[in-house]
Amino acid sequence: MSFIKDFENANTLIIGASQGIGLGFVKKLLLDKRVNKIYATYRQQQTAEELLSLTSEYADKLTCIEMDITDESQIVEAVKVISTQINKLHLVINCVGLLHDGDLQPEKSLRQINPENLLRYFQINSIGAVLVAKHLLPLFRHKQPSVFATISAKVGSIGDNKLGGWYGYRASKAALNMLMRTAAIEYGRSCPSTLVVTLHPGTTDTRLSHPFQRNVPPDKLFSVERTVTQLLTVIEQLQAGDSGQFFSWDGSKLPW
Repeated sequence: MSFIKDFENANTLIIGASQGIGLGFVKKLLLDKRVNKIYATYRQQQTAEELLSLTSEYADKLTCIEMDITDESQIVEAVKVISTQINKLHLVINCVGLLHDGDLQPEKSLRQINPENLLRYFQINSIGAVLVAKHLLPLFRHKQPSVFATISAKVGSIGDNKLGGWYGYRASKAALNMLMRTAAIEYGRSCPSTLVVTLHPGTTDTRLSHPFQRNVPPDKLFSVERTVTQLLTVIEQLQAGDSGQFFSWDGSKLPW
């Protein structure tokens, strides 16, 4: 069972496509003749100029939708827009994630724990993803092979945590993994042709990782293009029993 190898005229949705890995997926899939429609969400128009500029060149293939993953009503409206045009999705990749933003920075010690920052991490990194899973389920109720992937992070692995720190980011990604594994079980009953997985992209040269790249070896800092290619390869190689699993960029399974 493989999404890209076995399917044509695929409908895709990239969530968080205004920049970074999400925008990279849009650019890659626009050139894939097996992809019929791409829906791409962005949160703010002023940070999505490059994405929006692609709509003039690919008007028949690309539809951009403004959507904040922390606002359930906006998710509902976005799904309505998609559902008026198509009745099934085959590949969804949720690329939304928060690591730092202004005064919100990964905590180095317990002294820096801030309840408001923790809530924001969970709203964006955990709760948003499961709300998307909730409202997209009807579009996966078909018999064609499909994948719902969410970008997670290796630091969300409890078993792999050897360094500590980054409390909010680690915990929100661990919660994301649990929420998506639980959703995978329900999807297995409601739409058994859909695999639900979480993916670790590796350290990618984006705005999210930029302040933390100093100690990353050059061969472990991936370009967006390389990350997108690697993650699509992982998706292509998924097997029927892989739903609910947590995969690294090289296809290996990560510990919970």
